[in-house]
Amino acid sequence: METPAPSEGDRRPVGLIAGGGRLPFLVAEGVKNAGKQLAVVGLRGSVDMGLRKLADRFSTAGVARWNTIIRLMRRWGVRRAVMVGHVAKESMYTPGRLLQFLPDIRTAKMWYLTLRKDRRDGKLLTTVADELSSEGIELISSVAYCAEHLAHEGVMTRTAPSAASLADAQFGWNLARQSAELDIGQAIAVKERDIIAVEAMEGTDRMIERAGQLCRRGGWTLIKVARPRQDMRFDVPTVGPSTIRRLRMAGGACLVVEAGRTIIVDKPTTLELADQYRIPVLGMK
Repeated sequence: METPAPSEGDRRPVGLIAGGGRLPFLVAEGVKNAGKQLAVVGLRGSVDMGLRKLADRFSTAGVARWNTIIRLMRRWGVRRAVMVGHVAKESMYTPGRLLQFLPDIRTAKMWYLTLRKDRRDGKLLTTVADELSSEGIELISSVAYCAEHLAHEGVMTRTAPSAASLADAQFGWNLARQSAELDIGQAIAVKERDIIAVEAMEGTDRMIERAGQLCRRGGWTLIKVARPRQDMRFDVPTVGPSTIRRLRMAGGACLVVEAGRTIIVDKPTTLELADQYRIPVLGMK
């Protein structure tokens, strides 16, 4: 039985639609530190159930059950919500996907009508935001409650990038942004002004592994950017300790991210780990 939401606007809980990973925890902690109540709908199969401990209200729903998600948010009195966390998009293309996801009528209309000609991430997420808005729920910036974890401009580690890494960063910057603008991917791997790998649906972590296999000499630079017209409500580029560990294993020599528009999960921890592995982290604009 869900707890009724308070009736006063200032006391309304902040909603959190949570996928997997550490980022939903950072947002949840930020909401609680701001003295606000937290109402969480975890996306089944992705959310870490440990998030329940931080929530004043908690339930789960399938990623294709947007009618359920909206009904829960409205029942709890949520009017502003954050949507963060990883959901593996490739699972939408597995055999038997309709039986696996069992879309409700609202989701089916979104998928087969609104999105029938374009199902890229940007269009998909904008459609979700519009659907929430139609029910009186405003989707707000995903960094509203964790802005302290945003990348800043310049070298963020004690370890400075080499001249070769800086040259690769300058060479690959606009190419990475063009890839992001086309909704292909938000990261590329560069070595000696040559493109080793481009991120696609598999995500950054698996692209890093692929780059390591293709460039066994190592010494390559990972560049991760926001879309040129990045909507900060969702899909903000994110790196963290796992990114640094994978870079080290794959021979990556430098990490370049977009300042002000990339979340560094557990920022002090991530930068300290990067220094331990002698991997410079550079913020560019």
